[in-house]
Amino acid sequence: MSDSPWFRAADCRVDDLAAITRSPTLAAEAPGAAEIEAGIPVYDCAALREEVSRPGRREATMAEWIHVLAEGPGVLALRGAFDDAPVLDRVTALFHELIADERAGGAGADHFGKAGANDRVWNALQKLCERAPDAFADYYANDMLALVSEAWLGPGYQVTSQLNCVNPGSAAQTAHRDYHLGVLTPPELERFPRHVHRMSSLLTLQGAVAHVDMPIESGPTLYLPHSHKYPAGYLAIGDPGFQAFFDAHCVQLPLSRGDAVFFNPALLHAAGANRSKDIRRLGNLLQVSSAFGRPMETVGRAAMCRALYPILHARLAAGTLGPEQARRAVACCADGYSFPTNLDRDPPLTALASESQAALMLRALGEGWAPERFAAEVTAQARRRLADGIE
Repeated sequence: MSDSPWFRAADCRVDDLAAITRSPTLAAEAPGAAEIEAGIPVYDCAALREEVSRPGRREATMAEWIHVLAEGPGVLALRGAFDDAPVLDRVTALFHELIADERAGGAGADHFGKAGANDRVWNALQKLCERAPDAFADYYANDMLALVSEAWLGPGYQVTSQLNCVNPGSAAQTAHRDYHLGVLTPPELERFPRHVHRMSSLLTLQGAVAHVDMPIESGPTLYLPHSHKYPAGYLAIGDPGFQAFFDAHCVQLPLSRGDAVFFNPALLHAAGANRSKDIRRLGNLLQVSSAFGRPMETVGRAAMCRALYPILHARLAAGTLGPEQARRAVACCADGYSFPTNLDRDPPLTALASESQAALMLRALGEGWAPERFAAEVTAQARRRLADGIE
């Protein structure tokens, strides 16, 4: 790896990842775990609840989990995390209702699988809350979710949720890292300096709650413990050699209904192939975000884009403004990131992320759209991105 402040895909070597992932997970790194299975610390939540009720033990557990997620294997499992069976049963039934509703409306988009192969429900958090707020209250009052979220992100975190029901016969995903940098292409990733690659994994926590028993044949998530510590992993995973290494060395952990897994978003992972005959592998995919991942002020960027576009369009046409100058002006005006968005109305159909406001504006300028056309398109895009219930 070079000493440049930027990672380059050409510098990525499988041997460097192999050296990191050869590290064993030692019992001493996770003394509160009931066992280490496939290199993953597994915690017994029944015992853990009693443990964290003792003075000072809650902080000690959080400190242990910080180490596991940052310096250890990067993943931990919580047996019996959601242990209230009636609550779990009711929420599972509500999730199946949501899936049925979505199917009735047409197969939704899923950026990791063919439409209709699996059942994905975007923004299941809001949909569950509006459909059954009492069930939402019972389910999301969960102590283990709060404990691991605060351990990794501190207070003020925000939860989002997607349902994914992986049906029998569904193929495995390719290995990947997650949001934020995990949704970008290699050319985009090379523009972000190394410290941003390190920072990305500190902004979110990934998790999943099993709503059915998930034996190995049903395809529970594949993990490569310790792989989050490979600095250039966001770029490297697009290389076939890295995919082959992942396929040869990844591990799987069977889950029981009510178990949960949480992991560093930089950990290389992938949903497994569902080789079962009749298990619809239903998981509630949780993404917990840092309180700090947002600007200080709210800004009406769509209005700014509508105001600025005619000026840039006219000056580019007249030759009094160059394309690079226009790009710099757009960067200060438009939202350059695709998220957050309403994934029901603005799904990532051709890539891992839908088109950003800035990308739309630059495309319009490059293609010479009339200001009226751009104003209509950027307004429609802004409306698609709104959460239901705002308009």
